[in-house]
Amino acid sequence: MKAEHLVLTGLFLFLFFLPRSGFCQRMVVLNNPQYDQETVHFGFVLGVNQSFVTIRPIADLNTRIFDSTFIPDILPLPDSARVMSINSTPVPGFVISIVANLRMGDHFDLRFIPSLSFGDRNVIYSIETYRKLDTLRLDITKKIPSTYINFPLEIRFKAKRYNNFRPYLLAGAQYTMDLASQAKKREQKNRNEKIVKFNQNDFYLEAGVGFDFYNEWFKLGIELKMMYGLTDVLKREGNIYTESIDKLNSKIFQLSFTFE
Repeated sequence: MKAEHLVLTGLFLFLFFLPRSGFCQRMVVLNNPQYDQETVHFGFVLGVNQSFVTIRPIADLNTRIFDSTFIPDILPLPDSARVMSINSTPVPGFVISIVANLRMGDHFDLRFIPSLSFGDRNVIYSIETYRKLDTLRLDITKKIPSTYINFPLEIRFKAKRYNNFRPYLLAGAQYTMDLASQAKKREQKNRNEKIVKFNQNDFYLEAGVGFDFYNEWFKLGIELKMMYGLTDVLKREGNIYTESIDKLNSKIFQLSFTFE
């Protein structure tokens, strides 16, 4: 009995003092305690991204036959062809940005974050070609490199600061201009291959979550967000690669590290 009482007493004391000791450990010295009272502040962002495309093929994709005039770069030139499937794969990219932050209250910020980002996408076509009595199945990959200039405007909702940590949610919109989508150098470099082009302008909606960590000299933020393009960005040029797609939208996932 004495042993049981000793165990119970020890367990009670452990549970009693654990919250107090944990609380004491969490009560750390606040770094930059007046940081969130600044009306305007600036910073920069380094990040990585993955660029996807959401593809909606034409309704009669597997039954539509394209004649040789729609097949510019398959040799030997087939009499006709049809597209069996269309898929895409992302390629990792990176982004650099500057941040201008306007405080709108204890829990809201308005942020303008012009950025330069790089990212490629691969669109993969599975094509069946017909030439006289021969049938051939091909997988053709079209690489679409992009260099974006982005102009996002975001609103952040910040939770209450807990010591040197503060989570937040964000939502916003951005205008994007793709400098590399229709670059003439790509056409000159790939004269024997038909390149797939995107329209230069797009608009995105954004949503994400992040965490701010207050250090002695600056604030570090870790942020994950998704950006979804609102417009059909595929430039149609009357070939099998563009006429087999009804709609194509961009989608980007981005992991960012902000220094403010």
